[in-house]
Amino acid sequence: MVHGRVSRLSVHDVRFPTSLGGHGSDAMHTDPDYSAAYVVLETDVEDGLKGYGITFTLGRGTEVVVCAVNALAPHVLNKDLGDIVGDFRGFYRQLTSDGQLRWIGPEKGVVHLATAAVLNAVWDLWAKQEGKPLWKLLVDMDPQTLVSCIDFRYITDVLTEEEACEILRQSQVGKKEREEQMLAHGYPAYTTSCAWLGYPDATLKQLCSEALKDGWTRFKVKVGADLQDDIRRCRLIRNMIGPEKTLMMDANQRWDVPEAVEWMTKLAEFKPLWIEEPTSPDDILGHAAISKALAPLGIGVATGEQCHNRVIFKQLLQAKALKFLQIDSCRLGSVNENLSVLLMAKKFDIPVCPHAGGVGLCELVQHLIIFDFISVSASLQDRMCEYVDHLHEHFKYPVLIREASYMPPKDAGYSTEMKEDSVKRHRYPDGEVWKKLLTAQGN
Repeated sequence: MVHGRVSRLSVHDVRFPTSLGGHGSDAMHTDPDYSAAYVVLETDVEDGLKGYGITFTLGRGTEVVVCAVNALAPHVLNKDLGDIVGDFRGFYRQLTSDGQLRWIGPEKGVVHLATAAVLNAVWDLWAKQEGKPLWKLLVDMDPQTLVSCIDFRYITDVLTEEEACEILRQSQVGKKEREEQMLAHGYPAYTTSCAWLGYPDATLKQLCSEALKDGWTRFKVKVGADLQDDIRRCRLIRNMIGPEKTLMMDANQRWDVPEAVEWMTKLAEFKPLWIEEPTSPDDILGHAAISKALAPLGIGVATGEQCHNRVIFKQLLQAKALKFLQIDSCRLGSVNENLSVLLMAKKFDIPVCPHAGGVGLCELVQHLIIFDFISVSASLQDRMCEYVDHLHEHFKYPVLIREASYMPPKDAGYSTEMKEDSVKRHRYPDGEVWKKLLTAQGN
């Protein structure tokens, strides 16, 4: 029985100085400090359980998301958890439709990132009270309850509540066997850790060699800053991994539409499965034009990590603008909105290959994609989940990768909880790590 009044909401600005090693660097984000607005929910229940929620940021600006979380706090404080999850659609809409805060959204940007952090904490607490990992909480829900968590506003022209229920009902067939398959073998992953744009060739070669030894067969390389450099690096990686392994490319929104087509035509010899985020994440028709132009070369378009909301995904699907859909656990409005996108992807028969990495994104999104396979898509065809080998040591329940696959989490909750000491040391600007760095930089 889900219960307890939310008695306290706290939020922390937690930052890791990843820019010092070039980790996470790409054509648009050259010096990211992987960071998170980290929300903690407490209740008046004596079980001592807390809900932890994060949204991912790149350093500067995290303090803005923290402000937005505090602005949303009155919608959560003193609410009964049972009432929240009992009308989750209503609660989601209350958060996203605040008559004043929605003006700085709506359902996009800083206020939506803050919404994701708060809702991720609610889901974590719900799963903990039920004593289940989040993926299992979702898998065990009946279709009607799952669908009642989703706000269908603005997407009923593509997916109605009735259709969503029917998709979930049809996927009941073989569900038990698929759950057993996940528990035994896990969900297939690919690695982005080898080829950040800021890495020198020696690092790239070393990491690639280690990944091959560890059994990785799918690799992603960052491109987009310099064509000749891209050709050289892609050749280096393709030669290392061989012709049979899968290679993906990611431009992180660097190009205009004609430039994307021209650039990728020149990189086609390296046989990439997809080009990710070739242009502005808001340019639906641009993605459609790129997708159409690259199809004869056998290159798909992938996007989603910076798609604001379900409405953008709806249009990308309608416009045939992507071959691979990439959900993000902290960009969309938490589990609630991701459920709607997973169901739309199923209807359009587009494979979901989630974005992960950052701070905790792997920990969170593994739950969503494992649920998707068991209860929605029922397929692993052309599907894989991103994995980045950074910062997992700061989480209480870190991801478990075995034979290049995500093994389903066994601990109750959403795997969002960070180690207390890590939070304390990396709190910005007064944590020990930042005090030292800022002093050294003379700030």
